Amino acid sequence: MNSDISGKKIAAGICGILLGALGIHKFVLGYTTEGLVMLLVTILTCGFGGAVMGVIGLIEGIIYLTKSDEDFYSLYMQGKKGWF
Repeated sequence: MNSDISGKKIAAGICGILLGALGIHKFVLGYTTEGLVMLLVTILTCGFGGAVMGVIGLIEGIIYLTKSDEDFYSLYMQGKKGWF
């Protein structure tokens, strides 16, 4: 179980940093609504909103990677904390 948590944490963190504007890291964690919000803001603003979504993704990716596996699991997998 611990390797599953660590794998999701790393995948979500890297996707948040590299593809944050598209909300891919939200889909990795199973947050479909939040992922769609980020994706649609980026698409519907012709990429202009993507700058803001990219910064949010970058911040969230860094937060995911700096949390311990236990904190990550309790906050984002059990607690379903959708934003930051």
